[in-house]
Amino acid sequence: MKPILRIQNLKKIYHDIDGEVCAIEDIHLDIYEKELVAIVGPSGCGKTSLLSILSNLESKSDGTISFQKENVTLGYMLQKDALFPWKTILDNCLIGLEINHTLNEETKNRVIRLLNTYGLGEFMNKYPDSLSGGMRQRVG
Repeated sequence: MKPILRIQNLKKIYHDIDGEVCAIEDIHLDIYEKELVAIVGPSGCGKTSLLSILSNLESKSDGTISFQKENVTLGYMLQKDALFPWKTILDNCLIGLEINHTLNEETKNRVIRLLNTYGLGEFMNKYPDSLSGGMRQRVG
């Protein structure tokens, strides 16, 4: 069986005025379909950098990343929620669909059902500052 994601010799170096910091070095990983993967490690070991690279939020310094399936979608929850304070909870949840031009009644109703499933239905027309930290994480 072929992995749906293969990472080979991944490296990420950050540069600043004091020099460089190697956040990730020599990462090799195969992930197979329907496999649940957890990335665990101490603060500063490169977990967020790895996820940001895989999600195309940051570029890698070296190595290869290959997806064996077409149209693979990756996402992860940021450590700090990135909700827009001027948008309602529902509008925050619809942003990805808007960006991908897939927002329609069916996808909007699915988001509303998910908000209800996660105990956020009664807050969908409120703004992020009216939610607890845990609720904000669920929205994110």
